[in-house]
Amino acid sequence: MSAPDGLDCSVVPPSDQPSRLRATWRVLAKELGAFGVVGAACFLLDVGLFHVLYAVVGLDAVLAKLLATLVSMTAAYVGHRYWSFSHRARTGLRREYLLFAAVNGATLCLGLAIVAFVRYPLGQESALVLQIANIASICLGTVIRYLSYRAWVFPAR
Repeated sequence: MSAPDGLDCSVVPPSDQPSRLRATWRVLAKELGAFGVVGAACFLLDVGLFHVLYAVVGLDAVLAKLLATLVSMTAAYVGHRYWSFSHRARTGLRREYLLFAAVNGATLCLGLAIVAFVRYPLGQESALVLQIANIASICLGTVIRYLSYRAWVFPAR
């Protein structure tokens, strides 16, 4: 059925719009909730491992950040693929993991740059100050990762 101006009005009947909107919000809430739980678990893993590697084992701060991020990134992929974004298209494990790794690699570089900047040019050696820099880098990276996962790694069907 076409309107007088040539627009197709039959795409979404007005009576279906509220239910479609509720369904969209439900999916988004599930996605964000699961993303948050997986992210929180991986955040704790990253922060805890960074602390152990830097403060207990004595590794360099940047190397500790690299290792902690690699471990938490792999755990995050499994959680996001099989829970957060389980309702989205499956585009192949190799493609997804490579894109996931690329996005995480970019946010890892950002995190390394932040920790390195605080440690070296600013001359901070305190585990607390470096942990604050680490947490700030994780927060910024989280926003970038969520938007990237939705757009490229786990696209809509």
